[in-house]
Amino acid sequence: MAHVISDACIMCGACEGTCPVSCISAGDSQYNIDGGTCIDCGSCVGVCPVGAISEG
Repeated sequence: MAHVISDACIMCGACEGTCPVSCISAGDSQYNIDGGTCIDCGSCVGVCPVGAISEG
């Protein structure tokens, strides 16, 4: 199951650079994860300073 980013996202961008398949991109008010590309590795979870990323 792909990871998701919640409304708690502060748009810091820390997660985007850690994704090995580049499935994270900036949206209007928060970053988004492309569920079809996400390989569920969890590399983004540990770098989020506000805990906004979880399994979807």
